[in-house]
Amino acid sequence: QVQLVESGGGLVQAGGSLRLSCAASGRTFSSYTMGWFRQAPGKEREFVAAVTGNGGTTDYQDSVKGRFTISRENAKNTVYLQMNSLKPEDTAVYFCAAKTGIFLERSRLAFGYWGQGTQVTVSS
Repeated sequence: QVQLVESGGGLVQAGGSLRLSCAASGRTFSSYTMGWFRQAPGKEREFVAAVTGNGGTTDYQDSVKGRFTISRENAKNTVYLQMNSLKPEDTAVYFCAAKTGIFLERSRLAFGYWGQGTQVTVSS
């Protein structure tokens, strides 16, 4: 079992930056592949980024490549999402998620543990 708590959301102007954090409970954090998803009003929850347990491999949705960076600090049981050059279309509730196993996945169905979400609003 792992519990996830996100923080770091807020209101930012287009072109600005935010860093989201996700703190996880438990002693086996490094065994989980971690992901970030987002959900805009009226839309389905979509994959943003994922990172393997040792932080060595990452995956990104095409629309955020080159702007967002996912990373993790296993000693702190924390995963981050650094978001730069933000656009109004990045506005959404951002969710942290965890899955067992070593393989990266983009499907939200593969992730069994979810945080409560944090709102990111980008104004134009």
